[in-house]
Amino acid sequence: MAHEIASSKYKTLQSVQADLLSDKITCKDLVTYYLGRIEASKHLNAYVEVYESEALKYASELDEKFRTNPESVGKLFGMVIAIKDVICYANHEITAASKMLEGFTSLFSATAVENLLAADAIIIGRVNCDQFGMGSTNENSIYGAVKNAANENHVAGGSSGGSAVAVQADTCLAALGSDTGGSVRQPAAFCGTVGLKPTYGRVSRHGLIAYASSFDQIGVLTKSVSDAALILEVMAGTDEYDSTVSDIPVPTFSKSLDLKKKVKVAYYESALNHRSLDADIRQRTFELIDNLKKDGHEVEAVSFDLLDYLIPTYYVLTTAEASSNLSRFDGVRYGHRSPDATNFQETYLKSRTEGFSEEVKRRIMLGTFVLSSGYYDAYFTKAQQVRRMISERTRDIFEEYDFILMPTAPSTAFKIGDNLKDPVEMYLADIYTVQANLAGIPAISLPLSIHPNGLPFGVQFFADKFKEEHLLAFSQYVSEALIG
Repeated sequence: MAHEIASSKYKTLQSVQADLLSDKITCKDLVTYYLGRIEASKHLNAYVEVYESEALKYASELDEKFRTNPESVGKLFGMVIAIKDVICYANHEITAASKMLEGFTSLFSATAVENLLAADAIIIGRVNCDQFGMGSTNENSIYGAVKNAANENHVAGGSSGGSAVAVQADTCLAALGSDTGGSVRQPAAFCGTVGLKPTYGRVSRHGLIAYASSFDQIGVLTKSVSDAALILEVMAGTDEYDSTVSDIPVPTFSKSLDLKKKVKVAYYESALNHRSLDADIRQRTFELIDNLKKDGHEVEAVSFDLLDYLIPTYYVLTTAEASSNLSRFDGVRYGHRSPDATNFQETYLKSRTEGFSEEVKRRIMLGTFVLSSGYYDAYFTKAQQVRRMISERTRDIFEEYDFILMPTAPSTAFKIGDNLKDPVEMYLADIYTVQANLAGIPAISLPLSIHPNGLPFGVQFFADKFKEEHLLAFSQYVSEALIG
């Protein structure tokens, strides 16, 4: 018997599963509801492909599995999820939102995707993103810009803007993204969702199209901390296909969401008083700090004199890695091949010129420049040294404090088109997020408030490496007790 889901009442998988268990809804009802939401929000341009018939078929199979043996369903039974167009799903197209990979079908699934499917999650579609994960607005895509559901004249954030809007517009319960310098957390803040970037190496990168291999990490966007915890619990763990993945045991994050003690939180005075930070975001962040103190936690300002070095260090290193990673897309071995090329040299030149967007070409050229023989030591080697200093300084802070508090972004979502002509302005939007990637630590963005301009914004917390269990418990407490 079909049941109609009238509105977006589901904020957590726990509430979905409660209704599934009591036979109020079925998985097929859920998928049907979300498909209707996808259709109703098509103008936001979040999805590039919807797996309608496949998702309905799989939902029916899960309903039958549950009817036959309720104990046999996985942890993510009832979880409808979307995946960013840089994460492989076997026998499905993947393009990284680029003409370079137009029409390419993946031969295998990312390990993270395999783990989700094994836990009975339903993948409903592939969502838009900035090309090869390069961008902070989700305007750098062959599919066009993703629009923010809070105000369609504003960007969704990037590069996982499609993932954020898919959750924001209630077209799925959660979405996978990837975070190289804030690409999960910044769109989460712009769209009012939870965005979690795990420790580098916590989740396998096998099946994630590489942008910068020592920075990239698959993350998750959700409506609740509890769902982020559960999805991480399912995705994380060892993988023979990724030599950088950690073999540290994965805690049962979803069962450890109670904060058991008062904590010590650090914040950077230089960050909260930075010239780029919006005044209302600053005020609301200080209000949260006051509330933490009133609740018995220690919150202190600490010195971090490397704040202005974060963006240059990040862009020197990530563009260098990108120029190396994207060299394989040459029209000969992989990717778009220009039909107008008449010789070997033209095949390279025209294929890459036609296949890559202006932003991707800009970053490849920057990376090639900093790796060139005359500038390698001046830029790349120096940036590696600064990265080590940033990592050591971050580790020193965690010797004394449990968490670092930061705004997620210096402003709310800007208008579509505003920063396209000024890439430096767009790069500065990452000022508060890139430290987590440079240091390889976990970070989470939580929806903090609504700005007087009507757009959401977030607050961010960092923890030490592999301390997601503590970070998630603290985030659950902040979400429930202090933000509401």
